Amino acid sequence: MTEQHVVTEIEGPIAHVWLNRPDKLNGITFGVLDGLLEAADRIEADPNVRAVLLEGRGPSFCAGLDFGQVMTDKKRVARYFMPNPLKGTNKFQQPLWAWRELSVPVIAVTRGHVFGGGIQLALGADFRFTTPDCQWSIMEAKWGLVPDMSGTVALAELVGADLAKRLVMTGEVFSGEQAVEYGIASGVAEDPTKPALELIDQLLARSPDSVAASKRLLNETRLAKPRRAFALERKYQRAMLKSPNTDVARKAGMAKTEPEFGPRRFGR
Repeated sequence: MTEQHVVTEIEGPIAHVWLNRPDKLNGITFGVLDGLLEAADRIEADPNVRAVLLEGRGPSFCAGLDFGQVMTDKKRVARYFMPNPLKGTNKFQQPLWAWRELSVPVIAVTRGHVFGGGIQLALGADFRFTTPDCQWSIMEAKWGLVPDMSGTVALAELVGADLAKRLVMTGEVFSGEQAVEYGIASGVAEDPTKPALELIDQLLARSPDSVAASKRLLNETRLAKPRRAFALERKYQRAMLKSPNTDVARKAGMAKTEPEFGPRRFGR
């Protein structure tokens, strides 16, 4: 089931991950949740992967939780709702949060609908490129619920408190163009895969260890006090000074040649 609901294909340094329920607008099921975790684990274990494209097959990225499938198994819902005492996330949260924890940059490419759990999945990516007419919504308000799949953390980092509250409280639907204006999406294009691949080309020109360490550093320092942030800078810089890929970057820079990096050594 998980292989049907989430498909991962690795082509060289790029991992393509698709939600694969196009006839259901890629609604989230238990199979999707399990498949997302499996995909993230597979990518983290592959030191040759240097970027991830996260998309939805068919006309939509993800229309949110498939209530018709998920809520028919209340015992499983209860099990998935219980948090892992070590991670602090439950099985609804971790499959979406895992992309933030991944050691390589994740770019979500969105079309059609980005609703509910779908927007929370997109927020778990590092970058989001969207079509102008794509519809976005933190849809839980429509059902008298709150977002509970990890998305509130990234939302609070990306937008101001008043806008975050408005979007969560009202569940208003906004376009891809508005998502960029709000600071939720990174860019907008009729073919959002194009700017996503252009960004990946830029990332591939840098040391995979530096990119991975930068992602972790910025995630950890965003809300840290200055003393903690300074300590983290020193910690990750020490790791970079020991990385063979740092030598590759330095020598290529001095020689004005293209660097040929080895596998990523920095990771979870």
